[in-house]
Amino acid sequence: MSERKNSPAAADATGTADREIVVSRVFNAPRELVWEAWTNPKHVANWWGPTGFTTTIEKMDVRPGGEWKHVMHGPDGTDFSNHSVFTEVVKPERIVFSHGGGKQGAPEVKFESIWTFDALGDKTRMTVRMVFATAAERNIVVDVYGAIEGGKQTFERLAQYLSSVEL
Repeated sequence: MSERKNSPAAADATGTADREIVVSRVFNAPRELVWEAWTNPKHVANWWGPTGFTTTIEKMDVRPGGEWKHVMHGPDGTDFSNHSVFTEVVKPERIVFSHGGGKQGAPEVKFESIWTFDALGDKTRMTVRMVFATAAERNIVVDVYGAIEGGKQTFERLAQYLSSVEL
């Protein structure tokens, strides 16, 4: 527990506002289906990343201490290697992981990511909160990588995927 208390996710939200990104969306699917689409690598590979990106999942072990290694391939051919370690998994409500990665040759991007899945009847509100060590690191991810727009596009891809498949 002491690790969690010292983590950015455990900090008071008002104390982290300048170093976080929050993106939320309501999906027209029950929480269990949204959870399955997020935690099963055969589904994640179909929608993860902004418009035009593809994703190769090398490993995805969704449990505390489990790793998620994947490469996002940009439409221009640029590869973005990512490595995350899950620190909390509460099915089907919450996932927390420490993330590291980025574009080859660029500084590594690090943050803690907190995903929540709120049941709204037959719909689900999914919220991602990324907490960075500093405001400057957050701003680089927004300005250089387009993280806010990329998050919205990723959520749009998930919405399209959920409407086209039965999980």
